[in-house]
Amino acid sequence: MSIEDQDDALFKALGHRARRQMLDLLKAGPKTTGALCEALPQLDRCTVMQHLRVLETAGLIIVERRGRERWNHLDALPIHALNERWIGRYAAYAVNMLSEIRQASENPQRQDRDEVLPE
Repeated sequence: MSIEDQDDALFKALGHRARRQMLDLLKAGPKTTGALCEALPQLDRCTVMQHLRVLETAGLIIVERRGRERWNHLDALPIHALNERWIGRYAAYAVNMLSEIRQASENPQRQDRDEVLPE
């Protein structure tokens, strides 16, 4: 899978509220699919499984089978890579621009008081 395809899969995975909720639940530690179903009662088990497949395809979760149980582990590395490649650069640019605006507002250039304003 190319980097562009990986990024598309990651953005798709993060684009749905239920998948973001699942990732939030997995931040606390690995959970079984059953535990995720219990934590998200608005979704049926089939829907939870579909969302987990999207997360797995995006590399956001690692699945471990223990007997009949399926344990889902968060893999935050793709999110870190996304931050490094996209978010961090844009955030740094925005902070720099805000800093320049602040400096300009705190140190306005003095205008000559005798300057005639156009009518």
